[in-house]
Amino acid sequence: METNPTRESATDRKNLVGLSRAELAAEVADIGEKPFRAKQLWHWIYHQGETDFAKMTTLAKSLRDRLAEIFEVSRPALSREQTSDDRTRKWLLKFNDGNEAETVYIPEDDRGAVCMSSQVGCTLTCTFCHTGTQKLVRNLTSQEIVGQFMVARDSYGEWPTPKDGGRLISNIVMMGMGEPLFNYDEVAKALKIIMDGEGIALSKRRITLSTSGVVPMMAKCGDELGVNLAVSLHAVTDELRDVIVPINKKYPLADLIRACRDYPGANNARRITFEYVMLKDVNDSEADARQLLRLVKGIPAKFNLIPFNPWPGAPYECSTRAAMDKFTRILNDGGYSAPIRTPRGRDIMAACGQLKSASERDLAKAKADARIRRMAARLDEALPHA
Repeated sequence: METNPTRESATDRKNLVGLSRAELAAEVADIGEKPFRAKQLWHWIYHQGETDFAKMTTLAKSLRDRLAEIFEVSRPALSREQTSDDRTRKWLLKFNDGNEAETVYIPEDDRGAVCMSSQVGCTLTCTFCHTGTQKLVRNLTSQEIVGQFMVARDSYGEWPTPKDGGRLISNIVMMGMGEPLFNYDEVAKALKIIMDGEGIALSKRRITLSTSGVVPMMAKCGDELGVNLAVSLHAVTDELRDVIVPINKKYPLADLIRACRDYPGANNARRITFEYVMLKDVNDSEADARQLLRLVKGIPAKFNLIPFNPWPGAPYECSTRAAMDKFTRILNDGGYSAPIRTPRGRDIMAACGQLKSASERDLAKAKADARIRRMAARLDEALPHA
């Protein structure tokens, strides 16, 4: 199912979404109102999900009219909404400058996670990832990051904020387009708004931030946000990871694993998740699995084995089921949880590694083919040969 709704966005008024509590209080003070008005607005915006000042009935009508003249409470524009056969839902969102990013909701029976983007495009060029073939355009703002969550809430009619036990949208994973730790300030600001107990009130234990290994920012993330950490690992040697996850050239495995060991708050109850995409005859051998155990020994950890999700022109194939089963058994025998993720939303290109804004999908075939040939040559050089 695919729909093409439109939404007008007023750009001449300041959007209150994405402002911190202090910033919202400053805006209220600037128009001569007392500080408690900011608290009321916070409740209406983030607990009630209200966008119409006229309906914020705890405020005097004169104030509501004045607010509507100066401010707005708006979401990103919705370019396209798609729902997969497996009920995964994806939104292509357009921001005020015309750039776009994608957000995905992955449902379970009575709950689900919204996968949010932190950048338009990505600078990392991970070779298994479709998003990595789109060059970085810019960082998203706090307003645009929070707005993604609010669009998901709008789509499922989940306002006002329900209690934890009644939430369909129960978790957040910062695993969409972009590297969150390369946009730390805006991501942190957005997540603090989402975690605030008087608004959306999502616990930090229900938020997972995924990084490809921006080592200098990992401790800061743990100290300031305390969210769950996921690490896109995907290889057990520097030689191969340099090709699959090129940021490894700057922050090699030894540095990354050390940062994981030191991650604040990691313990057996809050384990670090190591994400590992399964690439046929590249990183899926029994020897790779055993080296993975040696690599993470002593870290409170679990694994998320991800079958490679194909995209047009991809230079990889997914590992066979037999290879994945052997891989997970070795990790299980080593004492770690290592489920094989069931791909979701493949039919609408919403699965892991498939996100890419529509504005970039029509890249010239010649450029794509040339890049794939270069990746294949580098991969061939990195792999051991008989």
